[in-house]
Amino acid sequence: MHLDGPALRFHRLFPEARLPERADRSAGGTIPTRAFRYCEALTTANGFGWYVFAPMDFSLLWEGGDVYWHCDLLDDWALLASAQLPDMSARFDAMAPEGLQGCSPPFLSALAEPGLVQVWSGLVARTAPGWCLNVRAPVNLPMPGGFVAYEGIVETDRWCGPLFTNVRLTRTGVPVTFRADMPLMQVQPLPRAILAAGVQNDVPVAEGMTGEGWAAMAATLAAAPGPGRYAADARRRGRACPAGALPGVAVGA
Repeated sequence: MHLDGPALRFHRLFPEARLPERADRSAGGTIPTRAFRYCEALTTANGFGWYVFAPMDFSLLWEGGDVYWHCDLLDDWALLASAQLPDMSARFDAMAPEGLQGCSPPFLSALAEPGLVQVWSGLVARTAPGWCLNVRAPVNLPMPGGFVAYEGIVETDRWCGPLFTNVRLTRTGVPVTFRADMPLMQVQPLPRAILAAGVQNDVPVAEGMTGEGWAAMAATLAAAPGPGRYAADARRRGRACPAGALPGVAVGA
């Protein structure tokens, strides 16, 4: 798909928020060396998209009903309903146009469902026309225990709002800490056309394979034995890809 500009653009509204980073093919160095060397499928999935971080360190405590939160700016745990980032309300009003005063997105919101909390990154994400954004947990990156992140696909070419994730706490009575130097989510731009019902429903299942299919499998199975053949072929094709063929990203104010 041809693009005249970046597929994805971030806008940082909270200046202290860590900038997004291109996702790491090694998943932060956590995958086995052999997998990094030979498993191109794994490393490609790891590196697809951008890491987005929590805008500050904080902790959540779920008591089975109410959720409490804490950060270095608080003397004690506070009951969570909705909480703003430090000075964010005033900062938002200073930068926002008339008519949006008082509309600063909350940093944390306790949702109606037990143990469910919405976390804002301090960013807004926009995609190019015809592109949407998959928001998910970091791919193959071991996360701290105590929560799981929901996955969602947002039409960010049509909808402009805060880039957030919803996390479900899985422990009660124990603080769960979120660090600003660890990825909170991974975002991946996707062509919106892939979501069309006609595309997703048009997936035939054939009994056996045709001669063309068997020939393709024979070429794969008859290739030189040894680990990493697929990785070598895929990387060779990648080197032949013309510059600028992959979607870009930009960060703006």
